[in-house]
Amino acid sequence: MAPPPPPPPPPPSQPSSSYGRHRQSTVPQSSASNKQRQLSHLNSQLAQLHAHISDLENLVRITAVQAEHIRSLGGIHGALLMSAAKVLGEGAGSENETGGDGRNK
Repeated sequence: MAPPPPPPPPPPSQPSSSYGRHRQSTVPQSSASNKQRQLSHLNSQLAQLHAHISDLENLVRITAVQAEHIRSLGGIHGALLMSAAKVLGEGAGSENETGGDGRNK
């Protein structure tokens, strides 16, 4: 005897297996729980981002103060170099008077 012909395929709007029907009935519940989980994760990431931005603002503020101090240190350093050059320049002038080797002419 020949096996019976297969049943006709279901219409496209219906799932083709019992698994598909079961999955469709649970999709709204799992979708809602996934959405809640994702929103919770997003909220925690937003809180972490806010904390990092606050830290960054504090570091930028400190860096601005440090930049002002570094600028004043640069001015002091330049003044020291110019004064050292002036002192050494005067020493070079006295070398000319002594003959350059430290002995009097």
